[in-house]
Amino acid sequence: MSAAVPIRWVWMGLRTPTGRLVCAFGALLLAGCGYLGEPLPPLANVPVRVTNLAAVQRGGRIIAQFSVPLLTTEGKPVPAPARLDLRAGPAEPFEAGAWAAQAKQIPPAPAANGIARYEIPSDDWIGKGVVLGVRMVAGNGKAADWSNFVTVQVVPPPEKPSAVTPVATAGGVKLTWRAQGPQFRVFRKPEEATDFALAATVEQHEWTDAEAEFGKRCTYLVQTVVKLADNKLAESDLSDEASISPVDTFPPAAPADLHATPGPASIELSWEPNTESDLAGYRVYRSAGGGPFEKAADLAAIPTWSDKNVEHGKTYRYAVTAVDRVGNESARSAAVQAVLE
Repeated sequence: MSAAVPIRWVWMGLRTPTGRLVCAFGALLLAGCGYLGEPLPPLANVPVRVTNLAAVQRGGRIIAQFSVPLLTTEGKPVPAPARLDLRAGPAEPFEAGAWAAQAKQIPPAPAANGIARYEIPSDDWIGKGVVLGVRMVAGNGKAADWSNFVTVQVVPPPEKPSAVTPVATAGGVKLTWRAQGPQFRVFRKPEEATDFALAATVEQHEWTDAEAEFGKRCTYLVQTVVKLADNKLAESDLSDEASISPVDTFPPAAPADLHATPGPASIELSWEPNTESDLAGYRVYRSAGGGPFEKAADLAAIPTWSDKNVEHGKTYRYAVTAVDRVGNESARSAAVQAVLE
């Protein structure tokens, strides 16, 4: 605790002009009259208006979401306890006042990370348009202006895709599914990703993921979409997840255009190079004097070979295969023969 000021010193201070001025100013401040200038007007405390309301039909629900206002129009925190007033009403004819009076109030939904998300059953509006709007009402009873209005044309729920089946192929993972609908979205999540991303929009009931990597797990979702007026869409519920870790069991193509050309002391082989991205090399098979084919050489990915283990006047037959990095071997090329004269 600080030491008390002796009364004698206070009294002596009051005896000087400066001391009396300081004490008078302090008394004025304590009386609550120490401001300078005109008094400030009272705060309106009206929440800011929502400007990013968005909504879409998904299955048998209307999904609506927006950023929750945290401040008033003066940049101050919204007085608590605040509440959200989301309403849904007929689209035609539309006039904001009449709409607000007859629109249905939607029970509040929880917000996460500053985003409110509502899931509203769509049964009451099938075959109709519905307008959604939202506003924040502060704890003092003052409401923001209505947000941007969003119109959703509601249709019978699009069919959720079923039997989503991924199968490994040489060209990637081929995905098939069952559902009635004019168009489908495919979402993929590779092994290293944390969330799904839109991979393709197709009109068929199949799609091949050419970016899938052998040995890496990938998960897929499929969704039916129905085109509406004004470039809008209605969505089905997402399919169940389907995952695959594709295994490479697919050999390269057989080498083509094999030629065998006799030289002075060798037979020279050449063929068209294979184009597979996972090609490791080639394997040469040889038949001498009408005997069975036997492996003669394993080569790098260079489409030539020189057979120096040959005898003059003897007939040799050759065939070549391609081999990928995991050891899958192609069928043999068409056989050719040559005689070293």
